[in-house]
Amino acid sequence: MADALQAINVTKVYGEGANRVLAVDAVSFAVRAGEFVALVGPSGSGKTSMLAMLAGLLHPTSGEIQIAGRSLNQMSEAERTRFRGQAIGFAFQANNLVPYLNALENVQLMLRLNNRLNGSGKQRARDLLARLGLGERLGNYPGQLSGGQQQRVAIARALIHEPSVVLADEPTASLDTRRAFQVVETFAELIHEQQRAGIMVTHDLRMCKYVDRVIQMQDGKISGIYEGRAEIDALAAGQFGH
Repeated sequence: MADALQAINVTKVYGEGANRVLAVDAVSFAVRAGEFVALVGPSGSGKTSMLAMLAGLLHPTSGEIQIAGRSLNQMSEAERTRFRGQAIGFAFQANNLVPYLNALENVQLMLRLNNRLNGSGKQRARDLLARLGLGERLGNYPGQLSGGQQQRVAIARALIHEPSVVLADEPTASLDTRRAFQVVETFAELIHEQQRAGIMVTHDLRMCKYVDRVIQMQDGKISGIYEGRAEIDALAAGQFGH
């Protein structure tokens, strides 16, 4: 299966001279379409900077990032912004739902921004929210939804425009354990069903039980890669150090 995302020898340096900080140090990996990967590591490991570069929100100091066969490095700022809206979906801890739009309108917003809010798009938004257990909540505003429901709306919004890559930054940090498991399990199912490439940054290794591969970072480098169901489940169960 083709790689939907590639990070090639990516490095990110902040500051200069005595203030120089090497946040990401020559990191390379790829994620295939239909694969859900967790990016884990302690605070300061470089995973948040890595995710921001994959999203095209931060420029690498060196190295290259390719999404759907296109290099982010070779795009102008305007091209990158347009491409980001078309090819990348986002689901963050702060779900950034628009408070004066209801659940359905929040999801349809991504279609509107991409000039794809036609009849089939509207129905797809309804179907996706129903798939996420929110079929009876289409008209509810964010303030009328629980934290878990808001995150499911954010997941629907991240997937509705059929991006090549979906990025999630600590999507369960504000949820209780039961709701966190529900959100990540559903997210994983949709990544697999829709054949998107999914990357989730998380501090909670228990959430790794739903991913296909775990990339561990420390001090800006990849310090470990866990693949295979038994190995990942052991990590999620806390049987490996991290």
